[in-house]
Amino acid sequence: MTLDATDRRILKATASGLPLTPHPFEEVARWLFLPEGEVIARMQAMQNEGVIRRVALAPNHYALGLAANGMSVWDVADDEAAALGPQVGALPFVSHCYLRPRALPDWPYNLFAMLHGRSRAEVEAKRAEVAALLGAACRSSDILYSTRILKKSGMRLAGEG
Repeated sequence: MTLDATDRRILKATASGLPLTPHPFEEVARWLFLPEGEVIARMQAMQNEGVIRRVALAPNHYALGLAANGMSVWDVADDEAAALGPQVGALPFVSHCYLRPRALPDWPYNLFAMLHGRSRAEVEAKRAEVAALLGAACRSSDILYSTRILKKSGMRLAGEG
């Protein structure tokens, strides 16, 4: 897909996120002097072509009272990981879950799931739920707790800062 000037304007206008309004695409369209339907159609086309990977919410978990956030890592049997990963990702306390290659011998983990809670004890209870779901397919696990919020930002176009 070749991006035209209007596509680039839409990407630049939404790079820091959509406005927090009841009708965010209408607001973006107003900024760019475009019809709302055109903004939506162009963003959908860019998503279909892989230019935009996804439109998603990136909440500040700390502001929501979820001060204990841990990336749980799991050594799951390779032949079961692809089936179990989506089940873990569907849990209501998991914000994202993905498979990654192992880095043996130091890092045996291949399934990662971000867990959120109000306390570490709550997160550990949720970690136990994940362990129960994984069952015998899981050989070991660990959890890496967040100590600060990392900056989250949208896509940046080459040459446009």
